[in-house]
Amino acid sequence: MPTKIRLQRHGKKGHAFFHVVVADSRAPRDGKFIEKLGTYNPNSNPATIDISFERSLHWVKTGAQPTDTCRALLSYKGVIYKNHLDKGVLKGALTQEQADKKFAAWLSEKEGKIEGKKEGLSKAAIAAEKARFAAEQEANAKKAAEILAKSTPVVEEVVAEEAPAAEVTEEAAPEASTEEKTEE
Repeated sequence: MPTKIRLQRHGKKGHAFFHVVVADSRAPRDGKFIEKLGTYNPNSNPATIDISFERSLHWVKTGAQPTDTCRALLSYKGVIYKNHLDKGVLKGALTQEQADKKFAAWLSEKEGKIEGKKEGLSKAAIAAEKARFAAEQEANAKKAAEILAKSTPVVEEVVAEEAPAAEVTEEAAPEASTEEKTEE
């Protein structure tokens, strides 16, 4: 019986999550399956992938063909790489200790990348929150200034501006008359 490792859709419209299952290749997408290997939730950031490593490795070794998306998920979790290393051990290209050492190094590097992404996302969220808070403070200050400008009386400012203008014209007039007298 040809088996496939594939996704089985669950969830509501526009907010789907998936079960990773081993099923007969002739069975419908959401129909009967042989074994559930785990879940995949693409709605979270980073996407949540919870797969049974040992069972997935078992099915890959027995010949179950993963779909393209499931191959990417299994590769992300290291199942495909572990299968590759185990084939190398069977062929005699490397020892089991070397294969385990390579896989442990790959796994620690992968975990470091995942943690780095999570930290980057949390820092970005904090920075966005600070930017929103600063924008809100600026908007509040602008609104307060507008309210203050509307509530202050405008009459006092007009009277204060007219008085200096009158003084300037009176001072300028005598100077002009003295200049005319000196020219004659």
